[in-house]
Amino acid sequence: MAENDKLSGNALSACDAVGRDNGLWDDNFWNQRYATGDYVYGTAPNAFLVSQAHRFRPGMRVLAVADGEGRNGVWLAEQGLDVVSVDVSPVGQQKAKALAAARSVNLITVCADLGEWDWRNARFDAVVGIFIQFAGPALRRKIFSGMCAALNPGGLVILHGYREEQLGYATGGPSAIEHLYSESLLQNAFGELDILHLRSYDAVLDEGQRHCGPSALIDLVARKR
Repeated sequence: MAENDKLSGNALSACDAVGRDNGLWDDNFWNQRYATGDYVYGTAPNAFLVSQAHRFRPGMRVLAVADGEGRNGVWLAEQGLDVVSVDVSPVGQQKAKALAAARSVNLITVCADLGEWDWRNARFDAVVGIFIQFAGPALRRKIFSGMCAALNPGGLVILHGYREEQLGYATGGPSAIEHLYSESLLQNAFGELDILHLRSYDAVLDEGQRHCGPSALIDLVARKR
């Protein structure tokens, strides 16, 4: 617990978080979603994240943002990385811990409100955000800025999510267009980094109950100077 306290600062008390500019960054919302015997988004890692395995080296320190039930954080730990999994939901984190134990890997979990967390408390070689589209524009700007601040020089942001065109598919993700991404939005948000990869495309997802079917996707990999 001491290690978690060191990483989170005073953020552990933020498990009582309420929504800010939307109703999705709320521990009650996510606790209810995760309160099932199944893993809502499955236990397999996100396909784009797996495709970026070549960017990781054993021993790298990685932050998994809004990691939910832990499928991506646990996979990162399986690659020999030192992983901190941060999420607002204690229910999701308990499932992440159980998954890590089942896979025999170490996963540090931090319960935190990302709108209040001091991102500068620890430095990481990579920050990973997979479908972290619970945030409206104001909170999203704060989170993206924090992701950049948490990086060591040369560190990577790896981001994957839905584009605005996802509203036409309705196969997952938020229903509010302001929560969705575009290339211009990500270019502006991460303009101070060197963008190594930015791609918009459509693909069929099969990642649990809520990310399933044809989807409008976007990926970004960027390096801190």
